[in-house]
Amino acid sequence: MAGPSAVRETLEGYWTADESLLVTATDRSIELVNAAAQAAADRLAHDIIAYDVSDVLSITDAFLLASAPNDRQVKSIVDEIEERLNKDLGAKPVRREGDRDARWILLDYVDIVVHVQHSEERVFYALERLWKDCPELELPEDAANTRGKGAEHAALTGVDLSEHAAGLPDGPDGELS
Repeated sequence: MAGPSAVRETLEGYWTADESLLVTATDRSIELVNAAAQAAADRLAHDIIAYDVSDVLSITDAFLLASAPNDRQVKSIVDEIEERLNKDLGAKPVRREGDRDARWILLDYVDIVVHVQHSEERVFYALERLWKDCPELELPEDAANTRGKGAEHAALTGVDLSEHAAGLPDGPDGELS
């Protein structure tokens, strides 16, 4: 018998807050995204955002993106997401990539894919650009309040992220995702 992730639920969906796009991700996917976003916010991730990609990709329902200004924090955020989703929702990733350098770590939960990137990779790869036409999922308040924190941190530390992002390797573990 197929598990809950193996069979896509038939949903009517709901409209985004601005009523511009229809969200069709499953309730389970949205539950996972919200728990992961809150865990990332609790570990002080920057610029947390989630997209419903269920209409354009058949492999997953949602992408969650978050970033941090250093490798140690990237790993801490990923560890907290993984622990929280396992403890609270019984979800374990089927794949984890990018641990070697901890500059871009990907957690694949089938229903959702979580990308936690170093701030420099986040600017360079600009994954938001790829998914900007997909509905943005509403996140818990703590997670939503992280928007713009990466730029604030860069300004406070005097770092120009666009200069540092040149010449970065492709994706987690040197491969394009």
